[in-house]
Amino acid sequence: MTSDTLPLQSHPLAIAQADYDVVRKTLAFMTDHWRQQPELEDIAEHVGLSSNHVRLLFQRWAGISPKSFLQAITLDHARSLLRDSASVLDTALEVGLSGPGRLHDLFVTHEALSPGEWKAKGQGLVLHYGFHPSPFGEAIIVTTHRGVAGLGFVDNNDRPAALADMQRRWPLAQLIENQILTLTYAERAFSPRQWQADQPLRVVLIGSDFEFRVWETLLKIPLGQATTYSTIAEHIGKPKAARAVGAAVGRNPVSFVVPCHRVLGRSGALTGYHWGIPRKQAMLGWEAGCLDKGT
Repeated sequence: MTSDTLPLQSHPLAIAQADYDVVRKTLAFMTDHWRQQPELEDIAEHVGLSSNHVRLLFQRWAGISPKSFLQAITLDHARSLLRDSASVLDTALEVGLSGPGRLHDLFVTHEALSPGEWKAKGQGLVLHYGFHPSPFGEAIIVTTHRGVAGLGFVDNNDRPAALADMQRRWPLAQLIENQILTLTYAERAFSPRQWQADQPLRVVLIGSDFEFRVWETLLKIPLGQATTYSTIAEHIGKPKAARAVGAAVGRNPVSFVVPCHRVLGRSGALTGYHWGIPRKQAMLGWEAGCLDKGT
């Protein structure tokens, strides 16, 4: 039985999504009570599970213990990620990661829609979309025949709002629901075992030239690393454009795959994120688990 024929509740991504509901509650609790440095027992009591259950859940979801996960999303850890942020991008250029081969740990290849397609706001484009479980809650995937054009998340079970968020990026495109077609892309994005160099995940980006340059730079940030808005601005030759970079990062149409969650404030603070700070925390902690497992 293949992954696409598994019962929904047995699919690995569905299990990961169920785990995320508890992770999200844990993050909210930690955000409110970080000064008290709550123990695992306090967290377990808050989410209504046993300490052992919470420990096993985090091991299954992130591959690390709750304590290691929480350490991975602290300000101190974020600052440590930033220490070499400039050299990370410089190294990416030196070894050729800006080409159409390996760009980052998802082994992504990318292209931009033409300026004409961008100005036409998607007119004439046929896009397919589907809703799928992910380690960070339910996701919406939007694709063209050339690759993934959009990836976002559903909050409060509001699928129409998530779809509208995608539609506004291509207001004149035709969107057709096709869960079967988009499932493959969801698995390629969220299943580390499918991050393979010989099967790159294709991404199609639509935006201005400035936005594309910012998003292209995001793809050079390796798993387990981070950078700042100002570093990206310097990298693209616009050192005074940190605020504009922040706006472009916020308009990234392909969340997670184009890793805007790896951009932090200069102090290491987890600044605003289109899909919510708890989800950004979850992504960084989950990626720390991937590194711990040697993904």
